[in-house]
Amino acid sequence: MRLFGTHIQAAIRPVIWLLLWQASSGFANQVRVEVEGDYDQLQENAEILLGEVQDRTADGLRRYASSAAAQVEEAVRALGYYNPTIRWQVNEQDEAPAELVLTIVPGEPVRVRSRQVDIQGPGADDPDLVQSLPERPREGDILNHGEYDGLRQAIQNRAGRLGYFDGEYETRKLKVDPDANAADILLTYRTGERYQLGEVTFLEGHGFDEQLLRQFVTTEPGEPFHADKVARLNRDLSNSGYFSGVDIDASPSQAEDRVIPVTIGLTPRPPRSVSAGVGFSTDVGPRFRGNWREHYINSMGHKRGADTELSELRQSVSGWYELPLDPPMTDSIRLGTGYQREHVEDVESERLTFGQQWNHQLDDGWMQVLSMRWEGERFRIGDGERGTSSLLLPGVSYSKLQADSPLDPSRGFRLQLDVTGAHRAVLSDADILHVNLLAKGLYTLADNHRFLARFNFGGVATNNFSDVPPSLRFFAGGDQSVRGYGYETLSPEDSDGVAVGGRYLIVGSAEYQYEFARNWRVAAFVDEGNAVNDVFDPLATGVGVGIRWVSPVGPLRLDVARGLNEELGGGWRIHFSMGPEL
Repeated sequence: MRLFGTHIQAAIRPVIWLLLWQASSGFANQVRVEVEGDYDQLQENAEILLGEVQDRTADGLRRYASSAAAQVEEAVRALGYYNPTIRWQVNEQDEAPAELVLTIVPGEPVRVRSRQVDIQGPGADDPDLVQSLPERPREGDILNHGEYDGLRQAIQNRAGRLGYFDGEYETRKLKVDPDANAADILLTYRTGERYQLGEVTFLEGHGFDEQLLRQFVTTEPGEPFHADKVARLNRDLSNSGYFSGVDIDASPSQAEDRVIPVTIGLTPRPPRSVSAGVGFSTDVGPRFRGNWREHYINSMGHKRGADTELSELRQSVSGWYELPLDPPMTDSIRLGTGYQREHVEDVESERLTFGQQWNHQLDDGWMQVLSMRWEGERFRIGDGERGTSSLLLPGVSYSKLQADSPLDPSRGFRLQLDVTGAHRAVLSDADILHVNLLAKGLYTLADNHRFLARFNFGGVATNNFSDVPPSLRFFAGGDQSVRGYGYETLSPEDSDGVAVGGRYLIVGSAEYQYEFARNWRVAAFVDEGNAVNDVFDPLATGVGVGIRWVSPVGPLRLDVARGLNEELGGGWRIHFSMGPEL
């Protein structure tokens, strides 16, 4: 039996080697590039140009060697090495496919000796065209044909974006002297006359008032063409909520005397939509949200809608009616009403609101909101304090958000100031001045290191704090406040140990995130804050670590935090929340 097994093994072994050889010949690349010295980019470029070579015999590789060497020479020339030495040899192995090895000695590179870029014609004095052109290739740089092509294409693309549609190169030269290892760049571009934007015409069939549509148009006939202006018009119409399709024709081929007519075709979206969703956070637990929208109810673009939120701690329903103003993307008047019931710890309240707000974007980008609302609130705090309030609250709010991405920004900031007040002489039960300031900042360093900071300060001034309803008092603690403490548990307490809310709110946070994989980050943070009756009262501190996942619907955050002040209710807590960082 042992002899028979030996013969079987001897018979099988050649078959196994044959199968292994066939598998390797089907998947292994038979050409290897080696570059003497530290030239990773050269090697990568050569390998890309050669591609995969398979199923070649040793003789076949020898016949291919001269062609491969020529391809490698072309690849290294593209990066400025015009005098390489390229050697090749074919390695034959008994039990593996033959291999062609190409060895590159790059030699001295060609450097840019001179660079002359000349913009001529009417566009020569246009700073948007001539300033901030690509710096590379610069004089003294190693010649990179990709950078040269990028410079040449950048001039042409920028001229087209600015409306110099008749522009062309009079001179486009790249002179290379391999013997001197020098290159000279000479580009002369004549712009021609700049085209202008003409009348904007909306095609029939959209069903909207012409006056409303004209409010989206921010250009005037005869204004110099700029592709960004056309793109902004397209973006504003698309984001208005009125249309499912926007087709803008601003082709220079339709121009007369260099004036381009702008023709817009609009496809209205379905007028109504209903949506619902479920969510979870450790502050309020599971919650359900639903909304109903009428995106337009008449030709003037009026809108209305209703929203509801249901969770264990909070239940609310609200409705609104909105009238667009000029410009409709930022300015509007909204009338609204709502009812909210909330029961958090020992505080229970029911609140009914009616009001209006005027949204207006200032020239410097700040959003201004002027509001007037009436609030009626019935509340209970602990077992003792009960009350009702009726307040007419005029208010003003200023906010500014700047971010490089709405869903997952890498840098930006948010600033917001809200001021409201009430007076007994004007349909109110109390004299109140309520102020809330929020500041957030985000900065990313070296792509993977993110730094976030948050500061929140609030204050309420009144001659009788017991007249202030819970909705206008301050509470701290929770996912969006001081982590390591329960939701709205940080607050001054009465004689029975019940959190009654404070006159002031002070919260600060610093967080560091490191992206260890695409859309995944680890975080470390420290939060400090409290709701107090005196700004010099002690603050609570929470520290912790967490993980972040940038999901398709927005960032999800899971934190493990420890409140360091046990006498204030601190301890180990898990926090889960979602939403944008800013």
